[in-house]
Amino acid sequence: MSPDLLRPELLIPALMYLVMIWWVGRRLSWTAKLATVGVTLGLIAIVVAVERAWH
Repeated sequence: MSPDLLRPELLIPALMYLVMIWWVGRRLSWTAKLATVGVTLGLIAIVVAVERAWH
């Protein structure tokens, strides 16, 4: 595994994201879970794109 993937600033938010999706999705249907994951990943992609364009 690449040492770049084991950096805490990447690993901790990824773990927090997975726990949040599990916690929120406990009472949701499968389609609602997929929609939640899709919207969240879309927002993350937008934030990353804006951050990279900013620098």
